Amino acid sequence: MPPPLTEPLTTLPNQPYRLSPEITIGPAPYTHSLLIVQAMQRQKFVRTTTVVHRTSRPKSSARAVLGLFFAGVRNFNSSAPVTVPLPAFRRMAPLATLEYASNAPEPISANEPEEPSYPRLAKHHLLPSNTPDYLRLILNAKVYEILKETPLIPATNLSSKLGNEIYLKREDLQEVFSFKIRGAYNFMANLNEEERWKGVVTCSAGNHAQGVALSGARLGIPCTIVMPKGTPTIKVRNVARLGAKVVLHGDDFDEAKAECSRLANVHGLAFVPPYDDPLVIAGQGTVGMEILKQVPHSDKIDAIFGAVGGGGLVAGISEYVKRIGSPNTKVIGVETFDGDAMARSIAKGERVILREVGPFSDGTAVKIVGAEPFRICKQLLDEIVIVDNDEICAAIKDIFEDTRSVTEPAGALALAGLKRYIIKNNLIGAQKKFVAVVSGANMNFDRLRFVAERAELGKSHPHTHTYPSPEDVPKSLTEFIYRYNLSGDGDRAHVFLSFKLDTPNRTAEVHQVLSALEAEDMKGFDISDDELAKSHARYMIGGCHAVPNERIFRFVTHVFNQRMLHWFFPPQSLPRAHNSAGWRNHREKQLFLNDLVPCGWNISLFHYRNHGGDLGKVLAGVQVPPSDYEAFDAYLQKLDYSYVEETDNPVYRRYLRG
Repeated sequence: MPPPLTEPLTTLPNQPYRLSPEITIGPAPYTHSLLIVQAMQRQKFVRTTTVVHRTSRPKSSARAVLGLFFAGVRNFNSSAPVTVPLPAFRRMAPLATLEYASNAPEPISANEPEEPSYPRLAKHHLLPSNTPDYLRLILNAKVYEILKETPLIPATNLSSKLGNEIYLKREDLQEVFSFKIRGAYNFMANLNEEERWKGVVTCSAGNHAQGVALSGARLGIPCTIVMPKGTPTIKVRNVARLGAKVVLHGDDFDEAKAECSRLANVHGLAFVPPYDDPLVIAGQGTVGMEILKQVPHSDKIDAIFGAVGGGGLVAGISEYVKRIGSPNTKVIGVETFDGDAMARSIAKGERVILREVGPFSDGTAVKIVGAEPFRICKQLLDEIVIVDNDEICAAIKDIFEDTRSVTEPAGALALAGLKRYIIKNNLIGAQKKFVAVVSGANMNFDRLRFVAERAELGKSHPHTHTYPSPEDVPKSLTEFIYRYNLSGDGDRAHVFLSFKLDTPNRTAEVHQVLSALEAEDMKGFDISDDELAKSHARYMIGGCHAVPNERIFRFVTHVFNQRMLHWFFPPQSLPRAHNSAGWRNHREKQLFLNDLVPCGWNISLFHYRNHGGDLGKVLAGVQVPPSDYEAFDAYLQKLDYSYVEETDNPVYRRYLRG
């Protein structure tokens, strides 16, 4: 049985987070809250979807709630941490649909030697310890044959909000919109004549592929890029337009990597690694060299933040900054909560393989970090900060507000970690000097909706000295949903609302709002941290039905592909319907339904929503008699879907079940 998502993670040095059944965050980095408000309703207002609270005044509850917010609600300051409970999460091992989420090894030796060897490096590039002299390699990197230094700009708006001096290193302005060109070019520029004549091969559908393709075009080296058959057309075109040969092979990256390895062996092609090579790391390390040259009074830099996927970027930055920079300058890596391979590896003292990685920050979705980056990071990296997808979305918005540029999730990862670090260490207004590497801007357009919706929930919006007093400021409502309760309780209505906070202390401010609602005879509940509420319940408020033997499951589905079809029944088993709700086609929807109920269990609730590359999320209710519990649970374990049972979730019990 695979381990749950909540398996403990040893705390790293100087790293006060712990991935366990509870995550403690304080002060909470939010400026947005979601509330459910219960109020009494009168029949005369049903047709106009307004509600009346339990007083003698003929005033609608919806108006009462709105009145509280537009009149302003006093809030208090407190630094009490917020404890967010996490439900038990079964993690299944799906097919690899992400570039770095594959279980297949890179097309090099799968047996990691006890002592690393560096066959491509000359003796004068090695230290007495027989490890690479990265200072020499970085200073002699050939990246400036193809690119110029990228700008480093002050993040004026964010610096003002956070009370610190924040700079953005704009690697998103590279010709391929990513720092990956540095490592790819430096590696390929050091190939010998025979290797150049034969050509190179790599397996990628992202930033690394474009970096290899552009490097090949400039160096006159034939390039072959292997991608899975289902790779979006736009990614294929982006690589092909740079002159590389694209080979579409296999249904996922496991098969694509196997083909890449075969081509390298059969044709004698040099494999260009995305991060696990000294020459690649040295190329990425030029980012650190430029930062120290560009930041005013660079000896005063307190910390440099970089995204961690395979580890090449932060490894290269660490090697240079720790040799040349101030001893007080920290290099801090940033990972996602569902892609923390480096954090787990450092905690354990050896490289670990994640069972599954989240696809939202696809540029850093790595199951196992590189051997050489790991060797470097465990020695030089000062800390690793873990962030969630909402915080990444907020960082994308922050970058946009300061630069009018839209980055990809991995590109904003470093800034998300920088913000979390400031809040976690109570550094708001500390006037420290920080740098975040904006690593890429290859954003998939279909993710923009998810980013816009979730940015406010993850946005850090601290109190500033010029901010008006909270009691004088009306609450800014961003969402207000009301639906008449059809469960038979005719005098009770449910109102869903979302509003912006005025201070960085969410706990105290939300408590004050709830107290104000209570004084008006309206019961409110804060559901800002409930994933079921954010993903599904917000669209189903009022739909309460007492369905016998109903069990609720929240499924996390990745990209559907052909290899999954063996789980499903023929498509004619369900009536034809027009494509809706974000499924790529009707077949995908009906296949999921048939997979879920092959043994006669009735689906009583179904809600699907695609989150623009984050995850495909399904909420399903299934009628399962108690006598079938064992058989049903056994069947769920056979499915290649991660899931959480939400039957006991208070949001479901209170608002979806009669």
